[in-house]
Amino acid sequence: MYPMAPLIRTTLNATARVAPGPAGRWAFHLFVRPLGRAKVKPGERALLAAARTDTLHVRGKEVVTYAWGDGRRPVLLVHGWSSRASRLGAFAEELLARGYSPVAFDGPGHGDSPGRATNIVEYREIIRELHARHGDFEAVVAHSFGVLAALFALRDGVRTARFVGLGGVGSFTMLLEGFRAGLGLDERVVRAMREYVERHLVPDEPGVWDRFGADHAPDELGAPVLLFHDEGDDMVPPAQARFLARAHGEKARLVVTRGLGHRRILTDPDVVAEAVAFATAGSVAESAVRTREGVGPAV
Repeated sequence: MYPMAPLIRTTLNATARVAPGPAGRWAFHLFVRPLGRAKVKPGERALLAAARTDTLHVRGKEVVTYAWGDGRRPVLLVHGWSSRASRLGAFAEELLARGYSPVAFDGPGHGDSPGRATNIVEYREIIRELHARHGDFEAVVAHSFGVLAALFALRDGVRTARFVGLGGVGSFTMLLEGFRAGLGLDERVVRAMREYVERHLVPDEPGVWDRFGADHAPDELGAPVLLFHDEGDDMVPPAQARFLARAHGEKARLVVTRGLGHRRILTDPDVVAEAVAFATAGSVAESAVRTREGVGPAV
């Protein structure tokens, strides 16, 4: 929840009636700002200490990056909103054990990267830079907002052999609507924010709003997709997983879990084992939403 939400709502709604430009700019700066900075958990410290850390610069911002292994068979790990790379540590450890080389980053305003805000376009540029450094990825494993951002990059020049999404956002519109509803903003505020993005963030990319969505041109991904989503996810509705699965058709398979929520899905041994087995060896042999013992019914 945003602090001072009633004041923000009143101010933005009133401003949008008389000065939509400033209202759109202020709304955008709120929209792209994480609510808090995730701290390293004790169980993540050893893995981070073993990483080769580096920095890259994207749109004037410094980004902390991590790499493990010998550099062969790189796998990109993409964290979600208000999270950090170390939250995907269970996948990094399993990938290392199989002889792969995990690569990760803390987005601006996240983890150990400085700053206060980031956005899907910056995520795309970070992923592009990591692709240029490490070459084509054997797989990309992404969580939550990272799923949406990674798919945006993968349809824009970045290549991977396989894609794994966990608790993933598929619709950028859902994020906008959640932001609007959470603050009680008028539609005119959202329109002003969209205009600000089009004019200042991506002025040379017409039609970018359509391309933000994970259902845009799914054939451009060119890789099989494995999705995990918990039926009790309180952050990203399970409908987003079904949306992603439908968009990618026969290339996609969805596993619906029970009792893991939005975050514990990242450390569940069964999920990690199945995701890494797919990322390092298999291809999707079927396009179906399935269940397994100990995992709830498909939703």
